[in-house]
Amino acid sequence: MYQSFIGLEVHIHLLTKTKVFCACRSAFGDEPNTNVCPVCMGYPGVLPSLNIEAMRMGCTVARALNCRIPEKTWFERKQYFYPDMPKNYQISQFGSPLGQEGYVVLEGRSINKRVRIKECHLEEDAGKMIHTGTVSLLDYNRAGVSLLEIVTEPDMETGEEAELFIQQLRRTVRYLGVCDGNMEEGSLRADANVSINLPGKGLGKKVEIKNLNSSRFVRLGLNYEIKRQGNLLDQAKTVTQETRLWNENRDQTEPMRTKENAQDYRYFPEPDLPVFTPDQAFLASVEAALVELPASRMRRLEQDYGLSREQAELICDEKALADYFEAAAAAAKAQGLDTRDGAGRIANWVLTDIKHILGREGMALSSIGSFRLKPQWLATLVVMVARGQVSMKNGKQAMERVIAEDREPEALIREAGWEQLSDPVQIGKVVEAVYSAEAAVFVQARAARAEGNQKRQRSLTAYLVGRVLEQTDGRADPKIVGAQIELLIQTP
Repeated sequence: MYQSFIGLEVHIHLLTKTKVFCACRSAFGDEPNTNVCPVCMGYPGVLPSLNIEAMRMGCTVARALNCRIPEKTWFERKQYFYPDMPKNYQISQFGSPLGQEGYVVLEGRSINKRVRIKECHLEEDAGKMIHTGTVSLLDYNRAGVSLLEIVTEPDMETGEEAELFIQQLRRTVRYLGVCDGNMEEGSLRADANVSINLPGKGLGKKVEIKNLNSSRFVRLGLNYEIKRQGNLLDQAKTVTQETRLWNENRDQTEPMRTKENAQDYRYFPEPDLPVFTPDQAFLASVEAALVELPASRMRRLEQDYGLSREQAELICDEKALADYFEAAAAAAKAQGLDTRDGAGRIANWVLTDIKHILGREGMALSSIGSFRLKPQWLATLVVMVARGQVSMKNGKQAMERVIAEDREPEALIREAGWEQLSDPVQIGKVVEAVYSAEAAVFVQARAARAEGNQKRQRSLTAYLVGRVLEQTDGRADPKIVGAQIELLIQTP
């Protein structure tokens, strides 16, 4: 049995309008090599200039990860030759990164672990290489894009823990509004380092799995690599320190190159950028950008609104969705509904009907802020259903009409004649009509009751209630209908 040690290096593209050291547009999907200039192409004699918004976003992430921001931070040149970096070095941070000595707490269904954050450092991204047949194409639009690298200590032990870390981090940066977290577009990607050894013997030979673009691949790649290294040690073989790639088609890691050490990069201070010393105004702006983070918000929704853990997780997955939910819950409370009762009802509508409608209309959950069904209108529908002013069926129909017509629900329900019918006399007339039309069913229900066949009786009663609701277009109060039908079944 071996002990495993996992550390992650997660790269996130910061949502700055321009690149980190020049004024070129920073955008995904533009025509290749259109967002470039002499600075990001590394022409001789050019001077980089720090994008202060990139520094502010980077420090905001660092603070959200409980990191310390140093009194001084600076940039170094990281030397290496590769076609996607035209100037043959990358401007990065090594000696004093912008965020240091932080931590996060992983909170999952069977995971609760504190993971130390070694550092967060700001750097420029490299370009993109596209390999087709025997030809390699280069797109330098990404060269120079603001990139924040988050490096953990080797505190994780399983692929599942690393997967959870990626998922929590993705939610965090999206909540902060500093990264869109689209792993399929490369705006959040991870390198995973893993080693195994006998318990108590410390770290083993480190293997890096490069450029993982989904949290699932992080889990699969690490678990495969732990098993592969274990098999090698079982055979008294040596694990090679190297960089490997995850082959998603074969579900295995494959060798890429021998792993470099820090000294291979020959770091030295970037002579064209001054030391950055954050002043009080800058630090205050960083603190002002912090928001309630997903894990904390989940706990609060459970405590304050009585939501289940699963409901809270689903709602807090997107900040915009959680904001929408809380606005609707507040509106329901203002309309007189008990806080927990209203929140529970709203959560059910949000996680079923509204998510379905958003998906049907091709809207992302993050864009729910522009959804036609305003939170106040959802609250009105929920309150009307809770008070018996409209049936659940007609409430859902009204919701569809509100969305389609962008109209206030109460007026629409009155106009459509969907208010719930609660007058026992009016309902009784419809029940009598159904009694005449379905006399044979009533006879069967009485027989089932006499035989003690409760399942059969319930089935027949439900059918008769449905017939009454059908005759009233779903407006009759089902409780009153059920009571009157039950009375007729009991009376020969």
